[in-house]
Amino acid sequence: MAKVVNDANFAEVLNSEKVVMVDFWATWCGPCKAISPIIDEIATEYEGKALVCKCNVDECDDVPLEYGIRSIPTVLYFKDGKLVDRNVGAASKDVFTGKLDALL
Repeated sequence: MAKVVNDANFAEVLNSEKVVMVDFWATWCGPCKAISPIIDEIATEYEGKALVCKCNVDECDDVPLEYGIRSIPTVLYFKDGKLVDRNVGAASKDVFTGKLDALL
């Protein structure tokens, strides 16, 4: 299962020594619901190698604003606490894992 992040714990997540993948989503978003099981699968498969997280944009104000989240789903990739890649819109598991693999 992906780790739930919010405005309060996001900085802590970025301090991880692992590559971090964050899915920005909302309960009312159809494409977000479609990729949710994929994100959870990736979280399980990459446990110990990468930190896979979910951030509900309806429950957070600061983090989505800070990273310019204007469309959801948006998946951001961080390495060493820095934003290094992003994926906007629903995509296949291969797209997400390909970006993660490139950062590991």
